[in-house]
Amino acid sequence: MHSLNIQYNPRIDQLRWLAATLVFLFHFHLEYAGNGGVRLSGPWTALVTEGHTGVGLFFTLSGFLFMQIALHQHGAGRDIVYRDFLRNRVLRIVPLYLVIFLVATSIGRDKFAPQDLLYLFASNLGLAPTSGTVITGAAWTISLEFMFYLVFPFLARFTLERGLAYLGGWLVLMAFFKVAAYTVNENSTLMYFSTWVGRFDQFLIGMAAALLYKRWQGQLARIAPLLLVAAVAFVMWDTALMHRLAPFGVTPKSSFWIWWSMLESAGWAAVILAWVAFQPRLPGLVERALSQGGKISFSFYLLHMGLLHVFAARIGLVAPTGTPWLDAAIMVSVTYGATWALSTLSYHIVEEPFLRMRRNYGTRGKTPPLAAVAADGPPGQG
Repeated sequence: MHSLNIQYNPRIDQLRWLAATLVFLFHFHLEYAGNGGVRLSGPWTALVTEGHTGVGLFFTLSGFLFMQIALHQHGAGRDIVYRDFLRNRVLRIVPLYLVIFLVATSIGRDKFAPQDLLYLFASNLGLAPTSGTVITGAAWTISLEFMFYLVFPFLARFTLERGLAYLGGWLVLMAFFKVAAYTVNENSTLMYFSTWVGRFDQFLIGMAAALLYKRWQGQLARIAPLLLVAAVAFVMWDTALMHRLAPFGVTPKSSFWIWWSMLESAGWAAVILAWVAFQPRLPGLVERALSQGGKISFSFYLLHMGLLHVFAARIGLVAPTGTPWLDAAIMVSVTYGATWALSTLSYHIVEEPFLRMRRNYGTRGKTPPLAAVAADGPPGQG
């Protein structure tokens, strides 16, 4: 997806594709195994069985990309106008998110109360309509993402003033909050998985990675192939470790989850640094396909669970060859292709018209980045 505030980098879209694909495989495995299909186990398949790690990649990538934009604006002598920044973010995520929320409230109409409209701002907490069904369950992340958007211009300004030490201080505070929360929460795994306490450090680590990339871009380019191998190996190791010590959905309380998000995000930050710095280009067709996957990744992420559940409920387990692994591969291919087609339609119908309304949110001069809020009233989204 092209930004108006920084030069387009297809590697970012390719990482978005990877994140969405991992989450897809995670939910495909749950639906397929739940219907009696092959169930994966063991450390080497943890990227699928713990494929929710793609959410960690999304969050880390958000921190990285927006800090890159802030650095670019700062280097060009511009400041982020808070109102215009939020205006762009609303245009980016709210149209499709609102569609999903309306689907969720329609499904749960008999139990829905007017005050539940407040869950529009807290899709990750309590009994949010978006968490009440597998059709819309992926939308829980949107509230966390938007919370980051609300505070990012402040975080960027203070980070530009104080450097990595500022983000490091935040990470220490987050570690304290995690430890403290663990002592009083009986379902700490779910808490760490879907709340500010468990996830905010991933955005911060992404921001720190952007600072490191700016400082060491040349050195990273030279070691990118080796770093990429090491980073992928690290991600595979930490997902395997999670699968062995405290698999999601099985372990309601484990001290491992105190440190899990930082470990997960550190691995993905290394992947981001290596892939963005990696200079050799992919074959043209592959590059275009993965970049297109990144462009439609938001629709893909929010719609894939619904499509997978329709397949599971209406078609069920299909075994055309009688060979379990081949049958699973066929079902993955069919459902992935169907999700890609549906997401492409959603992108062009719901997302793209609003994306064309975005505008540059940088302004010349060294006025405070948040001055527009005081001058012009409540912020918009951008």
